[in-house]
Amino acid sequence: MATTDGFEDGLGPVRRFAHGSRVPGWDDAVDLTKDPQGIPDAVATEVPPALRERIELLVERYPDKRSAAIPAMAAAQEVHGWMSPTAFRQVAAVLQVTPAYLVSVASFYDMLDTEPRGSRRVYVCTNISCSLRGGRKLLGELQEALEGADDVQVRPFECLGACDIAPMASVEGVFVGPIDDGEVGELAEQIRAGADPLPAKQLVKRASVDPSANTKDWSSQP
Repeated sequence: MATTDGFEDGLGPVRRFAHGSRVPGWDDAVDLTKDPQGIPDAVATEVPPALRERIELLVERYPDKRSAAIPAMAAAQEVHGWMSPTAFRQVAAVLQVTPAYLVSVASFYDMLDTEPRGSRRVYVCTNISCSLRGGRKLLGELQEALEGADDVQVRPFECLGACDIAPMASVEGVFVGPIDDGEVGELAEQIRAGADPLPAKQLVKRASVDPSANTKDWSSQP
């Protein structure tokens, strides 16, 4: 059950879930009736070749292959849209760890989805700099504008580290801001269409004091 902590943010009280968390499900109990999971067979487990190759390249970067767990799961999430049981098993087979180990890691990070949500991710910064400039209002308006777009998840993010363009959002990794009230509808339509989000306001396209910092030949992704 959700409660409130008495803090008003312009959209009403900030909702908190059991034990003070703002993220539901973090303390879901494990099923003690299930048999312990072993390490999946590396040969018998079917893994998309491109995903297997990408994970193996990630493993080479670390002295301990378990250190590749987070980027490996991020790669699997790109393939499956979320960390499904199949995705966990595939990553576990390549890393030669148990799926349970990966679940214990993924459940700590809310950018790894352990339940199906929209595979296209929009994060709206709600930390202090963005909140003071209307970040929470932007979050509510963008969620409303994208209601019904089942393949898109619009979520608050504690800090995206781009205070100089507050209020801002990350649209599938593209930092955009400052987002004015009148631009929410335009941004929502671009997100629905899979178009370049507010091209003139993308952080990657901002001029630098160093004239040789980039080539000014930008794509839609940073």
